[in-house]
Amino acid sequence: MKSPLLNKLSKSFRSRPPFNGLLLCLVCVLVVIALLGSSSSSAFNSITSTVKADIYTNYRKLKEQARSDYLELTSLSVGGNQIKDVGLCGKERENYVPCYNVSANILAGFKDGEELDRHCEFSRKHEHCLIRPPKDYKIPLSWPAGRDVIWSGNVKLTKDQFLSSGSIMKRLMILEENQIAFHAQDGMMVDDVKDYSHQIAEMIGLGSDTEFLQAGVRTVLDIGCGFGSFSAHLLSLNLMALCVAAYGSSGSQVQVALERGLPAVIGNFVSKQLPFPSLSYDMVHCAQCGIIWDSKDGLFLIEIDRVLKPGGYFVLTSPTTQQQGSSTSAKKGRTSTPLEEFTKKLCWSLLEQQDETFIWRKTVDSQCYTSGKQGTIPICKGQDMQLYYQPLAHCISGTGSDRWVPIHSRSDSMNSTELKVHGVHPDNFFEDSEFWKSAVRNYWSLLSPLIFSDHPKRPGDDDPLPPYNMVRNVLDMNAHYGGLNAALLVARKSVWVMNVVPLGVQNTLPLILDRGFAGVLHNWCEPFPTYPRTYDLLHGNGLLSHLASQGCSIIEVFFEMDRILRPEGWIILSDKLGPIEKVRMLGTQLRWEARVIDLQDGTDQRLLVCQKPFVRR
Repeated sequence: MKSPLLNKLSKSFRSRPPFNGLLLCLVCVLVVIALLGSSSSSAFNSITSTVKADIYTNYRKLKEQARSDYLELTSLSVGGNQIKDVGLCGKERENYVPCYNVSANILAGFKDGEELDRHCEFSRKHEHCLIRPPKDYKIPLSWPAGRDVIWSGNVKLTKDQFLSSGSIMKRLMILEENQIAFHAQDGMMVDDVKDYSHQIAEMIGLGSDTEFLQAGVRTVLDIGCGFGSFSAHLLSLNLMALCVAAYGSSGSQVQVALERGLPAVIGNFVSKQLPFPSLSYDMVHCAQCGIIWDSKDGLFLIEIDRVLKPGGYFVLTSPTTQQQGSSTSAKKGRTSTPLEEFTKKLCWSLLEQQDETFIWRKTVDSQCYTSGKQGTIPICKGQDMQLYYQPLAHCISGTGSDRWVPIHSRSDSMNSTELKVHGVHPDNFFEDSEFWKSAVRNYWSLLSPLIFSDHPKRPGDDDPLPPYNMVRNVLDMNAHYGGLNAALLVARKSVWVMNVVPLGVQNTLPLILDRGFAGVLHNWCEPFPTYPRTYDLLHGNGLLSHLASQGCSIIEVFFEMDRILRPEGWIILSDKLGPIEKVRMLGTQLRWEARVIDLQDGTDQRLLVCQKPFVRR
């Protein structure tokens, strides 16, 4: 709604345009001065202990940020009808993912797979508009039904693409009139995946795949995950399986997996490292993922070694590997393949080979890489704690890390010794955990009347209690220790969380991954690597203050949040009153239903709770 001041000004401008142009400039200058005065005054009070030069520098930063925020918000606030100021994007952007412009990348000279990689430097800013859902889009089915059946109109997967898929994929998917089912009526798909998972367990010496957790396997990086059937099975075993697959303009694996409510993120390490620190995963899995592992002097295998924990497993299922030969053929006097030779240099041991499936295990002896017995791959210099899409490196990482702990030697929960490795005091960790347990109770109590009823009907006596369940996944945009994720698990909420550690804060991603959660590093001044409409709930504690400190455009971030949030999805932002009040108006401009919640705890901390509407054509 317009303020009375803006109404008066707009009426005056329509009647006397020449004079009112000057008047508008004068009013804008006065408002900016008022904003800067209050901002600089509070900033000055908080930095009186700093030197004079720092005061001047901080004042200039605050001044520039205040001016930028004012101009951005004003550009969306003034005008005839506020809703019409932000229009809908064209149909061509229904599945738009910034930073993944294949045509532009080819013109820039990228090839050999790098054109599918992430290149934000070539991503131009587009006009501010809201990405609309496809014509046949429907709200996903509730969990767990939505894991096995999705609406075909929600993803960019055509009937021709389905029919041209391989025989295995046809067995795993049933294309009906307006749905895609990921199981056959006779249970064939489930049995196939269970048999495959059981085979892997037996090959690493377990009696059943239910023993993965006992063997130290809690997290799995599934490269080129298909449409997520293996990941879905691992999730049913309480393992965290994260799908990473290359960007696809149509028929994307990541888009389909996320539509099923499965953890997935766009990732392609043709030229750049994945956004994870060293020693991140207990198992890396690749089933016909299309990567030639022994190309580029083994750079791809070195990247797998980097993210694997000591004693972790690399599972490769590929007919190409079988054709190349195996260690069995080498024992018969034949020459070992380049793949086999390179895995020896990485200090991996081939545990077992059955048919097309090979399993290697990474050494638990960090001295193996420096002994000179296996080869001459150098050790990386320095730490990689803040890696963010750096070029692939031809060196071994993590050998000098305090996190070099074999997967079978870890405790089930974080103890004081492990917290000390991450530089976290146990008292702070315990306090954070208790805070989030209480916060989750408050969140669910607050959101239950809205989330867990058939929208837009409000709850009645016959409505089921939460969590029956319209929230399948959460994007925690400033995850800290992963406390929200842990509290949701304690509360037995059937959701998974993508924990994002922003650049510019303490890098707690190694701690989050060591807790068995999913997470990535991300710079929120850039778009997030996912497809539109892929998350049910976005959460950010202190995110607004962080964005201001990094100089990120709040408006750009909010449009990005709208892009990746599904229709009728929710947003919870927790911050101080000032930032919350500033962005509430922006949320309403994006057509969100927004309200501010006073926590009644005697602080100036507030919650901004929003719901994105289903904008139909």
